[in-house]
Formats: sequence, structure tokens, C-alpha cells
Amino acid sequence: MSSEERKGEGLHLALVSVHGLIRGHDLELGRDADTGGQTLYVVEVARALAARDDVAQVDLITRRVVDPKVSDDYARREERLADGARIVRLDCGPQEYIRKEQLWDHLDAFADEMIVFYNTERRHPDLIHSHYADAGYVGVRTASQLGVPLVHTGHSLGRVKRRRLLASGLSAKEIEERYNMARRIEAEEETLASAEGVVASTTNEVEEQYALYDDYRPSRMRVIPPGTDIDRFRPPAEGEEVPAFRDELARFLREPDKPIVLAVARPDERKNLRSLVEAYGGSRELRELANLVVVAGNRDDISELDDSAALVLTDLLVLIDAHDLYGRVAYPKHHGSDDIPGLYRLTASSRGVFVNPALTEPFGLTLIEAAASGVPIVATEDGGPRDIVENCRNGHLIDPLDLEAMAATILEVLQDPEEWDALSARGLEGVRAHYSWQAHAQSYVEAIRPVVESAPKPVRSQRGRLRYADRALFSDLDQNLLGDRDSLRRFVETMRRHRKRSTFGIATGRRLDSALKALREYGIPRPDVLISSVGTEIHYGPTMSADKAWRRHIDHLWNRTALNELLADLPGLELQGRSKQSRFKISYFYDAEKAPSQENLLRLLRQNDLPANLFIAFGQYLDIVPVRASKGFAVRWFADHWQVPLDRVLAAGGSGTDEDMMRGNTLAAVVANRHDEELSKLVDVDRIYFAREAHAEGILEAIEHYDFFGECRVPEDG
Repeated sequence: MSSEERKGEGLHLALVSVHGLIRGHDLELGRDADTGGQTLYVVEVARALAARDDVAQVDLITRRVVDPKVSDDYARREERLADGARIVRLDCGPQEYIRKEQLWDHLDAFADEMIVFYNTERRHPDLIHSHYADAGYVGVRTASQLGVPLVHTGHSLGRVKRRRLLASGLSAKEIEERYNMARRIEAEEETLASAEGVVASTTNEVEEQYALYDDYRPSRMRVIPPGTDIDRFRPPAEGEEVPAFRDELARFLREPDKPIVLAVARPDERKNLRSLVEAYGGSRELRELANLVVVAGNRDDISELDDSAALVLTDLLVLIDAHDLYGRVAYPKHHGSDDIPGLYRLTASSRGVFVNPALTEPFGLTLIEAAASGVPIVATEDGGPRDIVENCRNGHLIDPLDLEAMAATILEVLQDPEEWDALSARGLEGVRAHYSWQAHAQSYVEAIRPVVESAPKPVRSQRGRLRYADRALFSDLDQNLLGDRDSLRRFVETMRRHRKRSTFGIATGRRLDSALKALREYGIPRPDVLISSVGTEIHYGPTMSADKAWRRHIDHLWNRTALNELLADLPGLELQGRSKQSRFKISYFYDAEKAPSQENLLRLLRQNDLPANLFIAFGQYLDIVPVRASKGFAVRWFADHWQVPLDRVLAAGGSGTDEDMMRGNTLAAVVANRHDEELSKLVDVDRIYFAREAHAEGILEAIEHYDFFGECRVPEDG
């Protein structure tokens, strides 16, 4: 069999990395807090995997950015990385480049775009691999909808960073306002509960960082260190021309031939560059012996950077001035990705040292780059550097907040020529043995192949069309349609007039029999689609035939017996009557004063390896359904299989169980009589209209707002 034939039968992988600026050349590493080691990692992983005969296709899915402030490269919808590897860019929120903390309300739209993309492809991926919390949020939804396994890599973890940020002096309120930490941690918890596996870079991640999470399952975690390009990052050759970047550093330094203490990091307070400058400035001996070079991203004007980066760089300049380090510290404004290998070689030629003083470092790609260049390292003891130093034996670990110890350790390396030579040589040997991309790809495929092979075959129902409908309206039943008979009558008449070109759907928490009884009582005609029991049942009119494929799809990981046993003795929970239960829904009366909070209930389920979706409605009803089931998932299943574009689906809701039905690319409306403040957090989300009128009148208002039976779109004025 030829190589091409083997690849044709190989794995099809989707790597998801939403934020940052990602392209296949001249990566802008350090440009900001979102364009760091993760962007390099996913590009190199995609290339290394695509080079294998047993991998047919690798898609690197990221956000499309159309912004005059950044390169046009990021606006291209597809970019070839290598044979069998491509970058696919999907629209997500505003076109301009925004930081990852501002993306959360747009991630449902990204997931919808990803599902549409793969439904137009000849083949769905065999596996989705999400990178970072935002991609995990997307991965949970796309993997559930496509019925494929999910693997996750955190890169950095919210619970760990929150602890370190608190230790550095930031208040909990400041951390939440700046980093949206609560949403990030919840996304991480949800991802770990849904993922079939986790790929970590270090044992520290597995044993100490992921252990902080409710769904900690080390048996599903595999340590696979990232690689580095050992052809690009190499020690200086004898007689080699001095790197051109030396002239840039010489602009800052009175004695440029001294050993270099080098740091390369984003201008992010978590990278803790301030402590390195303070340690250097506070040590007279170190100042006399070596120069400090801090490469902290690219900038034209500090005042034009985002607040966090501007604060970090301003602090560095203030410290340089306070310690009078002029002529001893270089802090270049610009560098290209091609300058970095030369900078490492320049540091090696000077017999210098590379320092990573981060508060926490998930892995530390710069450390293995330095090691591959023959530069000894001094690095934070928190996170990935532990494994690197253990494997390569090429440096020392430090407490990133102990400034005196940091300076003393750097001096120890610089002042002992024999130790410097030994550390340099061991680093070169260790990188070749442990940190090549080919070795990473080999271990990766070995880890994921059992996940792919053991995954149930995705369930696909036959695709078709309901009459000639090219749009669909879905509404909740009780909160929306049953509250006012006059507006309900007008709504029913409106839907009947446009019945030939639109699909009418109802999405309710009621069981099928209860929903049909309410329809008869209120004179509502049977809908074309009836989603019942909080999204666990789909029936099609007029005979209400069940979608059996949907039932098979949501049966994934559902363990009703274990859930009943786990929740049986909890205070404040009382099982509702048999008529409220169904095969895929467990319903309780919920007493908020006695029962655990929704957050604590989810934590309990995750700790017991029982993934499920949990909904509390009207403050007194609790429903637990399979992890692949919800009103939103059911609406998307219908839209896909009946070929109705999501942007021509109007979803109208009034309670918390309707939320995911309205997020993403659907047109959406919240009626004025919404329950309490359950949906208030949707006020700022795109494509969600808050009606002034209640009940069915609010839906009629939304129909007019979106011109639903005409152009069917979001009006230009929002």
C-alpha cells in the first residue's frame, strides 16, 4: 500500500485553539498575552501529526480576525500548513482582534460555525482536541453535536492562576474583573467532565494542577511533552557570524560582551518579569558580572497596548530607573520570530543563562528552546520546568518570589565555568532525547488511537426537509405561550398564515403526553417539531413520530441508576411523581434553602464521574438529563438534519432552561415575562432581542424585529 493510500485511511483530527493570532509563518509570539507558546505549540503539533502516514488530515480551527491593526493573514478563511494540514478560521463575535477574556459570549457562535463547517465537509473528524478553556467550551458542544470523542489540553489552568494571582497581591474582585475567571474555571470543569482524555505537558500538571478540579481522573491523563525544532534552535557553530540582533542589544549596553541573563516572555504580570528585574537590580555582584536582556513582546508605543501589558512594561521601566540600570539592561521594542534563535545563540556565546521567573509555568517552551541552543536555565519551581530540569539536568529551579535566591542561583551558574559547560552539554543531550516533535507526534497517536477506536460510531439520522420550510421558530410552552390567550390566538393565526415556508417548533420541559394535553387545552395546533422533557425527546408532526436516532445519540454516558443513588439522600431534593420522569430525565422538587446549590450539585456529579446536564427552573424544579441533551442541542440537531440554517432559526424563551437554545447563531428573543433574572446575563449577547411585551405578544414582537417571514435577519441597528 502506498503512503498516499495509508494516509487516506488515517486519522482525521480537529485541533481547536480559539484565541490569539495564529498563522503558519512568522508567528507574532509575545505580541500580547494571547499570542504566546500555545499558538506555536498548536501549529507545530499540526505539522508533526500531518507528517505521519497514519494521519490523513489535521485541521487547526481558530478565530478569523479582520482588523486593519493586524495582518491580513488572519482574515484568510483557510491556510495550508503542510501536506494534510490546514488552518481553518471561523467567524466569532466582532471582526476585530479582541483579547480572550472578551470572547466568552461569542463562543457558542464559534461552536455553531464549526458544526456548519464540518457538515459541509465530506468527513467529520475522528477526534476533536481542544486547547485552553475557551476551546474546551467549544469542544464540549461540537463533540457532543457531532458525536465524536473530545480530548483536551489546558495549557494553563484557571484555579492555579487564581491562586498565584492572589499570592501576588491582586484581590479576588480584580482577578474576576480582569480575567473572567469564574467562567473560565466552569468551562474547565465542564470540559474535564466531558473529555475522553487529557494531554498534559508535565507530571506536575497531572498531580498538582488538574488535581484541584472536581473531575480529576488521572487515569485518563497522559503526559506528552511538547517538542522543539532542533534544526532551528541549536548552539552556535565555531566561526559562525554574530547574530544581527546583537547590534540591537548594543544600543542599550555599555559593555555588550558581558554574559547575558536572558528572559523572553509576554508582557504579562503572571510571567513575573518584575521580580527578575528587581533581583538583578538588587544584586551588585550580578549587575557587575552580567547584562540583563528582557524581550517582552513587540510594541510601538506602550500607551497603545492593552492595560495589562502597558502596566507590566511601565513597571519594568520604573524599576530600571529606580535601580539606575541604564547601560546594563536591554529591553528592545521589536523582534521577529527569526531573531529568537539568534538571541539564544548569542546568550550561549556569552556564556550566559536563560531565566523563566513566571509565577507558574504550565510547560515552558522557551526553556527547551534555550536548552537546544546550549544555554543553561534558571526557572520557576511551579509547573513544567520541574520535568524539563529532571529530564535534561541543565539548570536550577527557584521560588519566583524569592528575589535573593533568584539572584544567587543565576550567579552560581555564571561564576562556575565547569558547571556552565556541564549544564550546557546535558541540555543539548536531554532535548534530543525527550523534546523532538517527531517523538511528541508518535506518543500522541499512541495515546489517542484507543480513544478513537473505542468511541461509539456517531449516530446519524436521515436528513430531509419539512415541506419547503427554509426557516423555523421554536418557543418554550409554559412561559411563552400559555400565559395570555388573546396574544396566543394572534400568534397561532400568524404561524398558520406562513405555514408553507416556516417550521413551527415547541421546546418544553414537559413530557410528551403533558405537552400534547396543554396544546389541546389551549387550542394550539400540533407543531412540526416537538422537543420535550428538556431536550431529551424529539417528535415530528403531525403523527408525533419519535426521532430514534436522537435517543441513541444522547444515551452516551447516561447512568440513570447511579444518579438516582447518588442524589437519593440529599436534603432539599424530592423526586417528582412518575408522570414527570422519563428515560432520559430525572426531575426533583428543589428547595433552595435546604438543597445544595447548582454549582455544588454539578461538583458532586463530576466528582463521581457522572457527566450530565443540570437545570434549575423557576427556582424550584431540578431536571437532570444526559450530557448531550438540552433544548439547545435538540434545536441544533433538528437544524442540521432538516437542513435549516441556524441563522434562520428564531428561538424564543423565558426561563433558564431556554438559555443554550438562544446562544450562538440562532436568532433569539426573550419575552418580557421571563422568570426572575434567569436570562438577564444574555442582555449583552449578540442576536438576542429582549421583547417589551410578554408571552406570545413578545414572540410576535420578535418576529417583526427580525422580519422573520421576510428577510429573516438581525436588523442593522441591532
